[in-house]
Amino acid sequence: MNQQVFHTLEPIWRPDSKILILGSMPSPKSREIGFYYGHPQNRFWKVLPAIFEEDELPTIEAKTDFLIRHQIALWDVLSSCTIRGADDASIRNAIPNDLSLILDHAPIEAIFCTGKRALSLYEKLCEPNTKRKAIGLPSTSPANCRMGIEKLMAAYAAIRTI
Repeated sequence: MNQQVFHTLEPIWRPDSKILILGSMPSPKSREIGFYYGHPQNRFWKVLPAIFEEDELPTIEAKTDFLIRHQIALWDVLSSCTIRGADDASIRNAIPNDLSLILDHAPIEAIFCTGKRALSLYEKLCEPNTKRKAIGLPSTSPANCRMGIEKLMAAYAAIRTI
């Protein structure tokens, strides 16, 4: 069943952030724990430290510190939508976040979207305002099981080139 969901997580960013990574909308598990990519089977927090040759990040504090050290801002494309569980394909009535909160105050050099749906929502709802292209990355969701961790790491390595 679809339900109206509102984004409840604060963006993570600092005035020196150079990279902005955007998902679509926090999953039910992420909203429950109060942090991004919170589902234990989501591979985001395995892939990101691995491409920087760092150890896994066991706590929210360690993940936040990692993002700050690597000048990575993290948020989502949407502030609200109608969605069924964590199924991005079911997103309707999408309202975008105001990305100027970050883009007007940090020297963002590249914007990455995690998953095809996040990218298409960004292109439709945000790009007309930001006038900035985003780079699509594959989803780290367990639903994207056809893509192994090595392929995810190869795709996400583009972040290190910024």
